Amino acid sequence: MPPAAAPLQIGGVTVAPGERRGIALPVGMLHTHVPVEMPVWVIHGRRPGPRLFISAAIHGDELNGIEIIRRIRARPLRGLRGTLLLVPVVNVFGLLQHTRYLPDRRDLNRSFPGSERGSLAARLAHLFMREIVARCTHGIDLHTGAVHRSNLPQVRAQLDDPATRELALAFGAPVVLDSRLRDGSLREAAAEKGIPTLIYEAGEALRFDEMSIRVGAAGIIEVMRRLDMLRPRPEGRARPVRPVIADSSHWVRAPAGGILRTAIRLGQRVKPGELLGRISDPAGDRDLRVDAPHEGIVIGRNSLPLVNEGDGLFHVARMARPGEALAAVEAISGAFGEPGAVISP
Repeated sequence: MPPAAAPLQIGGVTVAPGERRGIALPVGMLHTHVPVEMPVWVIHGRRPGPRLFISAAIHGDELNGIEIIRRIRARPLRGLRGTLLLVPVVNVFGLLQHTRYLPDRRDLNRSFPGSERGSLAARLAHLFMREIVARCTHGIDLHTGAVHRSNLPQVRAQLDDPATRELALAFGAPVVLDSRLRDGSLREAAAEKGIPTLIYEAGEALRFDEMSIRVGAAGIIEVMRRLDMLRPRPEGRARPVRPVIADSSHWVRAPAGGILRTAIRLGQRVKPGELLGRISDPAGDRDLRVDAPHEGIVIGRNSLPLVNEGDGLFHVARMARPGEALAAVEAISGAFGEPGAVISP
């Protein structure tokens, strides 16, 4: 018989092999002396294998990841090898206030690895590192664009690490962005512990986007298959998307304040000098073109027509084969639906 997995302990709670269990990690008190807890769901396989954490809402207004994790937890995951640690809401304080930040305006994703006696952000980061990351071998952190910014489904990863690159391509998002590690980020703190971690970016803050959610849930399952946590994809069932790697990306910024009229959609291929949008004053007396600086695919877009000078308007990824990237975007739209679709009940 294959060896059985060992029991797992998180937050003083022991989870037996083959058990699914919810755990509440204490993170502090509200002003009203009501306790705040970080919810964690542990799905512990009967057989040993990788331990994968899936985290969402490190920025409290980024909601797609919460629904992605709910759908993963709802799956039977039969024959699971290893362990899945699901953390649907890391920044509970931000979620309560519908904001990206913590009450002291700190960005939790610039506060890792944290410290036990530091700021609220540092303490929350320290708790997450101690109880979740330190017990795992791999990770996926789920994000969306900021308020009034929508992202095409994309994976961001440090591609010079072979293990991370393999998982990034297995995820199956249309674009994989070679992204450097940011100081204070969860991804950097995990990398320093030798834990390959992906960032999945899709959709917009404070909104559900059905296509982004479906791509994210499917991508997690594909990563689990690649890690041999789940059985391989059934024979004859091809993956819908072949990802394309983007070497770099560039935010096109507003040359002046005004009212933006957008001329392109997420996932569209653009060429140098192609019209992305126009900025005018309310009466239309002045009209400025906003053009693409280089060839690529639009992976992020401002969705608020009111812009100030210097605002990021369009995020254009540069790659060697933009035609293949466009084909990947079209394939993912065909398999999972168009961006902005209403969430399924």
